[in-house]
Amino acid sequence: MTAPSAKEATMHIDVRGRSCPIPLLTTKRALSPELEQLTVLVSSGTARAHVVSLLRDEGFEVVVQEGADGYRVEARRKPPPRR
Repeated sequence: MTAPSAKEATMHIDVRGRSCPIPLLTTKRALSPELEQLTVLVSSGTARAHVVSLLRDEGFEVVVQEGADGYRVEARRKPPPRR
């Protein structure tokens, strides 16, 4: 896991090969108000579903790409609603 810097607010997490609930808990622990973008690499469909659900609940737009070694979950924080 790479911590976000003050400039980027971007993080990459690789939890491929880890069983649930580790991918979910690792992702949840990484979330902070400063985090704008997050990439999570997971190997199972169950981990993908749990991570995607968490990120959407936390206000992120999520895109998932399936590859030979699992799933790449790309998340970007949604902008606050205009008033």
